[in-house]
Amino acid sequence: MPDSPQKRTALALVEAFNRMDVPAIIAPRTPSCLRHFYPSAMAQRPQDTTTYAESLQSLHAIFRNFSLTLDELIEDSSNPKRPRICMWLSARADTAAGEYVNEYVWLLDFDESGERIVRTKEFSDNLMARDFFPKLKEAMGKERERKAAATEKGNNGL
Repeated sequence: MPDSPQKRTALALVEAFNRMDVPAIIAPRTPSCLRHFYPSAMAQRPQDTTTYAESLQSLHAIFRNFSLTLDELIEDSSNPKRPRICMWLSARADTAAGEYVNEYVWLLDFDESGERIVRTKEFSDNLMARDFFPKLKEAMGKERERKAAATEKGNNGL
């Protein structure tokens, strides 16, 4: 049996993340699609498509050699008017603070065609994020200072 449209869309989304191709990541989302974050203890507001694209652009500069591995995919087609895909994913990347490793569960709700994502719910390892992102922020600050010092040194040599 061939893959459903929503499964093809979900797999293409993973491939787009592996290329960090922001337009391809955003393309299957409907204009009203919202990205919701879980667990709710993270207290993050949903992101609209524009905010999500901006977030991805900023991460593109931070995460090098980003890879997303699909560990499991479950398809729910019990309601043909609202197909769903649930994916368990493992991520890794190189950053100024060292290796980034995280796990996600994405629940993707599709339109009736299965080709457009109307809502996402993303669960992430918030303990990892709590520990990693302060280190990343510190490392990025040091990198900015190093670059500024090198630029200043170069300008003084003129």
